[in-house]
Amino acid sequence: MPRVLVDLLSYSGTKGGMEVYARELYRKLGELAPSWEFIGYFSREGFQLDRSWFPGEAIDSGISGENRFAWAYGELFAVARHARKLDVDLIHSPATLGPRRSTMPTVVTIHDMLYWSHPEYMSTPLYTEPVKWMERQVARNATQIITDSPGSESAIHRYLTVDASSVHVVPLAGGHPEGVDRSLANSEGPLVIAMGNRRPHKNWDALPRAVALLPPERRPRVVITGGRGVDPLEPLIDELGVGRWVELRGWVSDADVAHLYSTATALAIPSLAEGFSLPTLEAMSAGVPVLLSDIDVHRYVGGGAARFFPPTDVAAFAEVIDEVVGDADLQAQMTAAGYAQERLFTWERTARETLEIFERALAAR
Repeated sequence: MPRVLVDLLSYSGTKGGMEVYARELYRKLGELAPSWEFIGYFSREGFQLDRSWFPGEAIDSGISGENRFAWAYGELFAVARHARKLDVDLIHSPATLGPRRSTMPTVVTIHDMLYWSHPEYMSTPLYTEPVKWMERQVARNATQIITDSPGSESAIHRYLTVDASSVHVVPLAGGHPEGVDRSLANSEGPLVIAMGNRRPHKNWDALPRAVALLPPERRPRVVITGGRGVDPLEPLIDELGVGRWVELRGWVSDADVAHLYSTATALAIPSLAEGFSLPTLEAMSAGVPVLLSDIDVHRYVGGGAARFFPPTDVAAFAEVIDEVVGDADLQAQMTAAGYAQERLFTWERTARETLEIFERALAAR
């Protein structure tokens, strides 16, 4: 019965997609590998949250996942030290960082290489070089590396000195939001929704700029959720004069998300770069057409179900919005294609392929 220490020092309730990945992966691993022993090494904050998804013992590390210095030290040194103390067979670090050195096989999931490929989009530039150094150390120590998409795999090979055979693409899967009723689509008029934090690479400026290019009589209502505090998009919306059409909602409840998915015409994601795109899969599973920036990972996730636009071409973005919002038949086609595309990505597949990599790492001892 393999014993696995799961490095959950980053898990604090604020890390978005990486935490969705950890929860859904280990929920499924508990089902697929009931004889395996999983030990969760949680951050101080994560230990206080709901842990019913984790299929094993949970340990409070006492290390803050919100204090970057404490977190970094814990990842590099404390995880391996605790793994030795518990005499586990394997370490899994599911949030990009992990031990600098470990005496047992270690699997690290590196979700993206944005600090390397797009440092100009990082909101904490002083953190960029330290993160790159840590990622280099972690990759060198890792027995096996998991990543989310072929684009991230290529970037790992480009920027990190690792054995090509040790890097494996294991795609993520989407959520299935509850309470969505697509019979209400367009019931409140044309509506484009967008969800996500305000980090620079998300490129949210493009959405109100695209709306401003459309004739007022053809502008859909736009709701952008996900900001905290004073929204940096407010001055732009005032400058463009599109406050009548663009609403900034900040963080919203699950019930609000279900209502937005129920009534939306489409979801838009204008990102300049991503490691994966969980919102794309979630929207498609809810039956919502998706409008995506034309970057490699969006082509990988969205496939033939999405409509694409160059992320820096606001006029092209406006044309795509106008095309989809104005064509009910196209919306129906995109919804049907989205359901089919989303079914290619499941958490059972993610867990099964991850388990195979765990077994490969254990065999390398």
